[in-house]
Amino acid sequence: MIIREIAFSVYPVKDMSRARKFYEGVLGLSATMDHEMEGGHWVEYDIGAGTLAIGVAPGMEPSRDGCSVALEVDDFEKAVAELEAANVEFNFGPLETPVCHMAFVRDPDGNSIGIHKRKDGHA
Repeated sequence: MIIREIAFSVYPVKDMSRARKFYEGVLGLSATMDHEMEGGHWVEYDIGAGTLAIGVAPGMEPSRDGCSVALEVDDFEKAVAELEAANVEFNFGPLETPVCHMAFVRDPDGNSIGIHKRKDGHA
């Protein structure tokens, strides 16, 4: 087996309408795929070369302790201010490391979403 790239990252959600208000309204993402199926609903957001998905399906349960995805932003301070203004729950941060600035927030189902900005000179 040869793995070439990450196809997508997905977060399970309970209420698709509520989740889309967060991902599209608060984070400003645009849905690139919206597919309803028997027993489920899947929405994708293409971001750069990757895809972030949210889904409702049997056996998929949101978890505050599950995996996280970090979204690279152009203006870290502005992103943090917008999240604070939207009363989004911060899990931790904002903080600075030698290579970046980051903060992790919670979506309406408690999933952890990172907001990230690399410092100049770091890929």
